Amino acid sequence: MDATLHKQSFWSKYIFSTDHKVIGMQYAIMGIIMAGVGGFLAYVFRYNLAYPNASIPLFGHLSATQYNAFVTCHGMIMVFWVGMPVLLSALGNLLIPLMIGTDDMAFPTVNMLSFWIFFLSAVVLLASFFVPGGAFGGGWTMYPPFSAGGYVNHNPHFFTALFSGVSLMILAVALELVAMLMGGINFVVTTINKRTKGMTAFRVPIVVWFINIASVIFMFSVGPLVAGAFMLLFDNILGTGFYDPARGGDPMLWEHLFWFFGHPEVYVLLLPALGVLAEILPVFARKPLFGYKPIIYMALVSAVLSVLVWAHHQFVAGIDPRMATFFSIGTILISIPFAGIFLSFMATLWKGSIKFSVPMMWVLGFIGLFLIGGLTGLFLGSNTFDIYAHDTYFVVAHFHYTLFPDIFFGFFAAIYYWFPKFTGKSLNAGLGKLHFWLTFFAFNVTWFVLFFNGLAGQHRRINDYSDFSLIMREPYITFEKIATISAIILILSQFIFLYNLFTSLAKAKKGVKNPWESNTLEWVADSPPPHGNFQTYPVVYHGPYEYSLPGEGADFLPQNVQGKNDTNNVTQNNYEHKTATSFATHK
Repeated sequence: MDATLHKQSFWSKYIFSTDHKVIGMQYAIMGIIMAGVGGFLAYVFRYNLAYPNASIPLFGHLSATQYNAFVTCHGMIMVFWVGMPVLLSALGNLLIPLMIGTDDMAFPTVNMLSFWIFFLSAVVLLASFFVPGGAFGGGWTMYPPFSAGGYVNHNPHFFTALFSGVSLMILAVALELVAMLMGGINFVVTTINKRTKGMTAFRVPIVVWFINIASVIFMFSVGPLVAGAFMLLFDNILGTGFYDPARGGDPMLWEHLFWFFGHPEVYVLLLPALGVLAEILPVFARKPLFGYKPIIYMALVSAVLSVLVWAHHQFVAGIDPRMATFFSIGTILISIPFAGIFLSFMATLWKGSIKFSVPMMWVLGFIGLFLIGGLTGLFLGSNTFDIYAHDTYFVVAHFHYTLFPDIFFGFFAAIYYWFPKFTGKSLNAGLGKLHFWLTFFAFNVTWFVLFFNGLAGQHRRINDYSDFSLIMREPYITFEKIATISAIILILSQFIFLYNLFTSLAKAKKGVKNPWESNTLEWVADSPPPHGNFQTYPVVYHGPYEYSLPGEGADFLPQNVQGKNDTNNVTQNNYEHKTATSFATHK
């Protein structure tokens, strides 16, 4: 059937689209916008930390109440409205159908709905800045009593309580989690049921495996937090007492519900980013990925452990010391599978023909930074050390060394690598390298010096240290200023990326179909891929990392090309082999 008979309007093609690629780009664009908001908040409060009570350029004077709100919303935005959409939702939508050789997600309409619920959640969060009293400032973890009991304590009108900063933030988090849950279900069902002919489980690329494992972790752990968020909302707008000890509630209940999700959330962000590394390393080392199956097994072990160690966030909250020992041991054990994954990456690089292309630079930078975050996490996994370092800038520096590489280095590696796939154009390599080096050095200067401030006792939630002479003396005052100046450079460096992105979209010429000579199936489709992705579904003959094989003519062997050692026995997976063209016209 002629596809032109079913032309799409602008709204159905780009706004309310059911095409997984458009939805993936919507998530990525929304994540970039929210990163801009979170970055501006960070600029404002970090400037205030270095120069207390100064007038901040582009903002003015920052009050203590605004400081608390900006720190709270920065943390919330970067985890839930930047990390989640760009790593899980954007990558999952863009890559999964193409890499398993199918046309779209299993539930396209649910996929579209998930994005618009996510969009609504972002609007609700940003609206909290403009309600009476301003945005919530009780910390991004929203611990009661800061976040609960507003109805009882102040006895407001129902709608006044509903449209308060804390209620809007709780509602925004609940909506965002529902959106991510819908997307995760789609990823898992699509991967299980829609793989193309010959795409067995152990021929699926690592990034698809890791996105699915992250989705399962998310689905397993998110339920208690969604329930806890609504209980917190009810405490604020209905006057219930789930977290009020005076009425039989317990504020510690929220800590358990939050961190039962909050700690696995770290691996929900980490695994897709590690999947990006696993895709890029073999391509630019021109070697097979070392230990494909062990990497998957180690990720599964880490997934199980991730939901068993949540209470290491509560070592100073009155936890029984015997339980603290259990969670401390579990926290340290979880480093073992990740050490194995990183050793596999190192072995992939060993004696490889390494090409230092822009995506590879982001991957190598990711590895170096994350190792610092992981090693400092081992210290904090010990309950004895954590009691000393808790709520200091040592913890803040640690989780920035953990999450910043995941979210930003992983995302930028993916953008620079797959940009030619989804646009047919290439980003400027010179600007890409400048962007990398400025980001890499500015990030390290910002956060490495703050490890020392944390060990000296600098608390993470104080806006003015001028009276804390025992802590904030030289060299720690200087470190604070160095960190702030470097953080501003870090933020400004991202405009190089935006300039590169927009100018490449506007001016760059269309490139070759497979510029990196990669094996995975997304490069079989046209660049950019049409609606339906493939003219005919590809047939898979081997795994995704067959590089530099002896006896083959080229140093890469796409999955849909039969090699000399491949058999003709290709099994059918789950559905009849059809043309994607017919599917697209049917839709």
